[in-house]
Amino acid sequence: MKSILVLSNNPRFAEAIRESLDATHYRIVHRLTVDESEPLLTHGLVTACILDADLMDVQLVWAVDRLRRYDAKAPVIVYVSVSESFLQEEAFLHGVTHVLTKPVSGRLLNNLLERLNTVPASRIPPATHSAPPSSLPRLPESSRPVNPSPTLDVLRDFSSILTYSLNGEAMLKQFLSFLREMLGVNRAAIFLNRPCALQSAPVSPDDSHRLRAASAIGLPASLLDQFELSLDSGIGGQIIRLGRILRRDSDEARADTDTQKEFEVLGTQVAVPVADRNGIVGVAVFDGHVTGEPLANAELELIFHLLEQVGLALRNIWLHNQIAGNNEMMTDVLRELSSACIVVGNDLKILHANKSAKRHFGRKNLRASELEFSDLPQILGAKIYQVLKSGAAIGPFRYEPENEAGTVYNINVVPFQRGNATAPFSALLTAEDLTQTEQLRKLEVEAEHLRIIKSMSNRLVNEIGNAIVPLSTHHQLLNERMHDPEFQKTLNEALDGSVKRITRLKDQMKFLAREDQMEQQTFPAGKLIEDAYQEARKYQPGDAAKLRFEKSSQPINLTGDRAALKHALSEIMLNALQANPKTPTVDVRLHTEDHDGHPDLQIEVQDNGSGFTAEAAQRVPSAFYTTRVVGLGLGLTVSRKIIETHHGKLEIVPPQSGQHGIVRVSLPLEAAGSTAA
Repeated sequence: MKSILVLSNNPRFAEAIRESLDATHYRIVHRLTVDESEPLLTHGLVTACILDADLMDVQLVWAVDRLRRYDAKAPVIVYVSVSESFLQEEAFLHGVTHVLTKPVSGRLLNNLLERLNTVPASRIPPATHSAPPSSLPRLPESSRPVNPSPTLDVLRDFSSILTYSLNGEAMLKQFLSFLREMLGVNRAAIFLNRPCALQSAPVSPDDSHRLRAASAIGLPASLLDQFELSLDSGIGGQIIRLGRILRRDSDEARADTDTQKEFEVLGTQVAVPVADRNGIVGVAVFDGHVTGEPLANAELELIFHLLEQVGLALRNIWLHNQIAGNNEMMTDVLRELSSACIVVGNDLKILHANKSAKRHFGRKNLRASELEFSDLPQILGAKIYQVLKSGAAIGPFRYEPENEAGTVYNINVVPFQRGNATAPFSALLTAEDLTQTEQLRKLEVEAEHLRIIKSMSNRLVNEIGNAIVPLSTHHQLLNERMHDPEFQKTLNEALDGSVKRITRLKDQMKFLAREDQMEQQTFPAGKLIEDAYQEARKYQPGDAAKLRFEKSSQPINLTGDRAALKHALSEIMLNALQANPKTPTVDVRLHTEDHDGHPDLQIEVQDNGSGFTAEAAQRVPSAFYTTRVVGLGLGLTVSRKIIETHHGKLEIVPPQSGQHGIVRVSLPLEAAGSTAA
């Protein structure tokens, strides 16, 4: 990646240059003055310089002269608002490469920079701070001052470096000091594609191919802060492509302009890959010996193998940092959970307890940070011990502390096992505080009970009122018209109707409140249907009512409480009669079905009314629901309870367009011991 220096007092101009250039090939460095750019220019870190002539604090010519004094090679491009011939001539005489007019044209600028940076490798001058590698005298292998073979002393000294196994920065610094002491390395730097510090942020995909200086000796920090390598081009790109040590005077390095320039800026002669056996994670660059001699092949081979061990150590550091970061994150999550979480080891030591656990189970007279296994309630400690010994999870179960009335916990205890181990190494206890939830549930139940009582009271008032009003009216006229035959007739009808209402209400309440075992007797199903219909007719009189009863080919006997079943069926038939008060017709069909060897009696009661609505089909069996002005809305509710007490089922057939209402009752025949009559 090439660095472009932009000199301007206006940040918008630098931003315009940044937006015009390809971010994958150019990096923009914005400075206000030439003096602020001195470190970049003197070390040759800048590929090209762009000056904003209109917004410079000093004259353009003076700025160009200062810039050329720091870097005589970098191309200089000047942007002006008005193209004036005398200004362009003066700029060219002082070393400006091109003069362009505003606004910035991205296409023109990219093309111009591409042509300026296309320089043959033969035109790149050698580094001024050291002699060309070809001019350095090479010593015979027998006269090398250092024996590069990995002797016992070398391995012993190198192993001391690995004691910094969790501090990558200190390990690299110690490693370079070790190389200088052992081989006399003059200048060296190690570039990595990720930081060494534990607190560093994760590496983004865009930064994974950038190599930043992690440690160095003999190189100024100001240079390394502004300089980086890339795995896509230059030294890093050559290392990735070749996969081996790269010398500056090799054919591959001489043929690449970026590689030569990076070697020149760093003042180094050779680059060695830093690998971790899974890939290349960095590049180490070296100058020669402090005596000026180049590093021999055997010395570089030793450095390569040592760097491989350093790469593996770095990989372990990065993995440790990642695991430590994940562990810290999970610890933070557990600590902030509202549920109590306690991890207990197989030696009954508490390995972790979050804030909720300490608040609920910690001793009140000690600091919240202290929690021991003995602090846990005995029943919870016993459950944890059982899980650690058996390896089987327990829960969920309710736990109510004896000394905290009204407090309720939902407890789970699960084991933690490693690999194929038979016994768990720890157990996790989670305790969810249900106290407020239970209190809210009780309040909701109480509110629902109050709602039901209120609804029942309103219905009872209306129903009892409907029964009392005609009696009260006749009672007021009794002394005056007691001998009137017409009055006697209406009084008799009022008494009969009110008694029926109160009797039905009494029966509904009796069967609704009944919880004990009902009377068991055997009786014919057909006769029960007919008696239930006659009972329903009492509450819905009329000469037009008709019963159409399709009897089974063989009589069927039922066993159960006949009075209760008669009441249940009479309520269902009364509901059918009320569906069409003018000409009510009730169709009843009986048939048996076999469900997995269990015979059932199916009783279908169909009216000739308009049928159930979708809402009514769902709500009719509910208590106090009715579509009529009179009545409690308990008829089908009581019927369902009686039928379910006999292990049966009441079902409202889903309504269809144009179909009459159908209620289906299923009663088990096996329990009833049905026999053909």
